[in-house]
Amino acid sequence: MTTEQEFKIWLDEVQAGKLSWVQLAERLLAACHPPRQHQPDEDRGRRCRFGEVIFGQNKTVEAIHSIAHALLRSSQTEVLVTRIEPQLVSQLFRHFPYVRYDCLGKTLRLSEQQWPQDFSIKATPEDAQGNEEQKVRLVGVVTAGSTDLAVARESIETLNWMHVPSVLITDVGVAGPYRILPYIEQLRKCSAVIVVAGMEGALASVVGGLVPSPIIAVPTSVGYGANFGGITTLLSMLSSCAAGVTTVNIDAGFKGGYVAGLIATG
Repeated sequence: MTTEQEFKIWLDEVQAGKLSWVQLAERLLAACHPPRQHQPDEDRGRRCRFGEVIFGQNKTVEAIHSIAHALLRSSQTEVLVTRIEPQLVSQLFRHFPYVRYDCLGKTLRLSEQQWPQDFSIKATPEDAQGNEEQKVRLVGVVTAGSTDLAVARESIETLNWMHVPSVLITDVGVAGPYRILPYIEQLRKCSAVIVVAGMEGALASVVGGLVPSPIIAVPTSVGYGANFGGITTLLSMLSSCAAGVTTVNIDAGFKGGYVAGLIATG
């Protein structure tokens, strides 16, 4: 950090013509962001409404701790870590007083101020419970099969981190299309609906033809043979005839949750 004395010296150099205003600005920027091993984006919350999320895959405990600590020391009250390896979680528990871990979704939420909250509500065939504001901001998360639940949990924990209520509806794939019907009225109350499916991915188009809200289709790698690790699902969802369906990457539960959260809070 630049001391007050150093700043005065630089101003004197500007007045004496030894330093240009551009050079002064460069020095100030360098002083505010000194070189370091990790470069957390501490200003993202101001620019993008929500702060930086840590992609935990292949990161060490030291890296996650360093980045999360820097973000919590800036303006973020809670940090979300996605795709974190289970063996790292217990080590991070010792460094942060308030932690919420979702073992299925492989997400970790860290805070130094309060326990991370769960904003999800129970799925019922009846209308969504809660006040009108909750219904307006509600995001539906629908899975075709139980094997898609891990990706769905990543979406839900992302929404929880964004303080956006969600409702989870599972195992309602097109092999038994009648199963989704009791929940349609509830989904119509949602600001956005995330549809998580593998195999041929047809559920996203089905929901998109029944619900007026934006549909965020999340293809999963669930399948075998001609599914090609989710490529078939991805191409099917991208080719959806339902106009309200937008598709994200394979197994991208975080991206689906984040986009739906932006829609709900927009």
